[in-house]
Amino acid sequence: MFPWIILASLSTLAKAAPAPDHKSSSGCIGTISSLSDVSTAVLCTTVNINAFTVPAGETFNLDLLDGTTVNVLGEIQFGNMSWAGPLFEVKGTNIQFNGNGQIWDGGGPFYWDGQGSNSGVTKPRPMMKIKISGTLSDVHVVNSPAQCFSVSNPGPLTITGVTVDNSEGDYPNAQSGGLPAGHNTDGFDVSGSNVVVQKSTVTNQDDCMTINRGSNIVFQHNYCYGGHGISIGSIVSNVVVNNVQVKSNTVVNSQQAFRIKTDKSATNSMVSNVVYVDNTAINCTKYGILVTQSYPASLGTPGNGVTISDIGFYPDTTTLTTTSDAYMTAINCGEGSCTGTWDWSGLDTSGGEVGPMKNVDVITGYTQ
Repeated sequence: MFPWIILASLSTLAKAAPAPDHKSSSGCIGTISSLSDVSTAVLCTTVNINAFTVPAGETFNLDLLDGTTVNVLGEIQFGNMSWAGPLFEVKGTNIQFNGNGQIWDGGGPFYWDGQGSNSGVTKPRPMMKIKISGTLSDVHVVNSPAQCFSVSNPGPLTITGVTVDNSEGDYPNAQSGGLPAGHNTDGFDVSGSNVVVQKSTVTNQDDCMTINRGSNIVFQHNYCYGGHGISIGSIVSNVVVNNVQVKSNTVVNSQQAFRIKTDKSATNSMVSNVVYVDNTAINCTKYGILVTQSYPASLGTPGNGVTISDIGFYPDTTTLTTTSDAYMTAINCGEGSCTGTWDWSGLDTSGGEVGPMKNVDVITGYTQ
């Protein structure tokens, strides 16, 4: 064969050969001890994270291969700087994320000024941005600057045994004007479907868990202390929340135990098929249960652009107590917007005042 023919054939083969896939691995083990290790480590399907400090103003970002197992083996700290965040972000499908009880310290006291994400110092949020399917377990977070976990999963996700401890934010500091220094320190903000959050503990100054959108969501066997309890919303326009189960949770010393809040101006949205089963709430300080369509006001003039339907407390009893000056139950629906079957035969409330029940004639099996 003539040399030029050989060269031409080799050239053709080189052009036809597929480019190597940098997002593939035969099962190596990647180790992260600094941000400079990340780009190499995520080419492996096992990633071990050692203790280190993430530099201020940078996101610890993991974009993982399908099926990766992550093992956290040491404490993760974050340098302090006023910026938007997030502090940590993880993405991938069919991920097994093992926190192993190691602490993730967000440095909250550096940022806390009693104003949260509403104003004041810019605070990196969320602290932990979770965009995986699979499992996430035994992650221990302390001192999130503002909102802690943001969940927007690409497929089914089970979160188990997580701790969010913002208890230090209960106390005033030099910047908070006598108010608790921590504010807007939500535990879990969920904007995804097919999510289970279970056997977790949240101590904070805002919602233990809030659902912003999504379907097939279960929040079960969790412990919420302080803060604002378990919430749906606030619901904005063009949002659907459907098929939610809140089961066997304990809520202690919160402003309210259970809340559904929709923006007064929201339209074309729906909250439906929400059931509360076998929960216990103790010492609610403002409301036991609050359903309102006037958010951000709790009991203002409600809008009616969001349909709330089929909200149940059954079959097993949910028991809640409030302080003597709190409303046990307050419902503030827009005209004609709270519909369907509201079976509340499994609800037992005591301790507080009888709250207003506006534009809601669908509740059965319960009186205050």
